[in-house]
Amino acid sequence: MEWSGTWSLLRSVVCVAGLLAAGCGPVRVAGPAVSQEAVAALRELLGAGVEPAAETAVVASSGSGWASLKGRFVFGGDPTQPAALIVDKDTAVCSKDGMKLYDQSLRIDASTKGLADVVVFVRKASRVKDPVPAEQLVFDQKNCEFLSPVFVARVGQPVDVRNSDPIGHNTNISGTSFNQLIPSGGGAVYTPDRETGMPVSVTCNIHPWMKAYAVFRKDGYVAVSSADGSFQLEDLPAGEPIEFQVWHARSTGPNGGLGLDQPSLKWTSKGRFVITLEQDEVKDLGTLEVPASALGI
Repeated sequence: MEWSGTWSLLRSVVCVAGLLAAGCGPVRVAGPAVSQEAVAALRELLGAGVEPAAETAVVASSGSGWASLKGRFVFGGDPTQPAALIVDKDTAVCSKDGMKLYDQSLRIDASTKGLADVVVFVRKASRVKDPVPAEQLVFDQKNCEFLSPVFVARVGQPVDVRNSDPIGHNTNISGTSFNQLIPSGGGAVYTPDRETGMPVSVTCNIHPWMKAYAVFRKDGYVAVSSADGSFQLEDLPAGEPIEFQVWHARSTGPNGGLGLDQPSLKWTSKGRFVITLEQDEVKDLGTLEVPASALGI
């Protein structure tokens, strides 16, 4: 039965039923009365879940293909030396041979002014090219500090939380159920089961100066700037608007959002901007200067 004919028949059935239900007395209807065939057709149509029109279907993505985004963050002021941390426990290991530990929340390359550990991620992706990797990532701690100041993993990807020190550490990932004692030379596997809206802190309850940040995302579209400030996100959905979030541990913006003066990108004070990439495009944002005031300096 053609859809147009079926739809007309349905409308007739509904109209007749509505008039009778309204209690307006006998109703004269031109043509034959509603037949059992029509009732059967109605039941079959509703049971099949047929949509009345194709244009009502929800389109998850308007684009196609993939693209890349890259750039480089540089510090706008004069690079300063990181502050030394107060180490007052297990000094035989944590301060062995006069070793000093420094604050890792602000790492600026002295020669290039590159700003490390700036996080750039997609707030919501309509498409994802690659599945969740099965191999484990390693998040290690040595010399009484976390070796990755900012650590990234995908939701569902196992993380081997290691301890390469000769003493025990407690690793506490904020906002998750993972808060475990990791013995010397040992490890524990944690598999993130949900996203972090923003990076969350990772601390050691035994050694309070130890601190890092973790980012867990479902789609994997997250990058952390390297020592020279550069970052790159690959295999992004092309042909549709993508909203990016930018974060830094020392940012004075809301929840660590890094707001920059970038009018062409309509960069907000919350550290967000929107770009539509063309298929196979490698979009270069160039040098993005981060003023000292944006980092509370």
